[in-house]
Amino acid sequence: MVRSLADKQGRNTHGLFVAEGEKIIRELHASHLRLRRVYALDGVLEDLGDDVCRVTAAEMERLTMLKTANNSLATVEIPHYGFDMRTAEKSLVLALDDVSNPGNMGTLIRLADWFGIGDVVCSQGAADCFNPKVVQATMGAIIRVRVHYCDLPKMLREARERGMEVCGTFLDGENIYTSELPSSGFVVMGNEGRGISEACAAAVSRRLHIPAYPAGRSGSESLNVGAAAAVVCSEFRRRMLQR
Repeated sequence: MVRSLADKQGRNTHGLFVAEGEKIIRELHASHLRLRRVYALDGVLEDLGDDVCRVTAAEMERLTMLKTANNSLATVEIPHYGFDMRTAEKSLVLALDDVSNPGNMGTLIRLADWFGIGDVVCSQGAADCFNPKVVQATMGAIIRVRVHYCDLPKMLREARERGMEVCGTFLDGENIYTSELPSSGFVVMGNEGRGISEACAAAVSRRLHIPAYPAGRSGSESLNVGAAAAVVCSEFRRRMLQR
């Protein structure tokens, strides 16, 4: 059954995802999420007692979703969170428009956790946050950040209708370092190759740009979505500290 959780259909069928490694399993054990089964090598996670199924190194090699097997693996019940639009009226929400690379998705969830963003909303075409590669890349942040999948353009349009700010990053936007930035609302990051879709861009109220240094220098065309999100989130939080 564990191997069937490698793909989204299997995860949806069983309502489970896989987490690997002693550190994240300990965090999961202490969290609100429910561990269904823990597999570990002898001498690992002994304090969890009879809840651990002991396996050999060869068996762990067959169970793992990683290139190199860890010393422990757990199946975890997939949490289901409701999203209240009022959340974006009082705090920042990160919105991911078709971010498709699992490593990038994991990095963005980790960034949200680092910068105190508790909710991430994703388009239906975005990478599954419970993909084993995403879970690994979050380094435990998947426990603390609530990830929601939705009709993102519709949600952003509703946000605008309710008077909320919707910020997005564009090559032709305003300099993020000199623009006024809100303390709440949505911050949209786009697909790795296409950027923010037209449907989501139509709902953006504030178009922002991260300028290269020095201005006018010929260089890379754009930043990786993870790097761009780190700059954007850091600048939003810096402004909030100044208020």
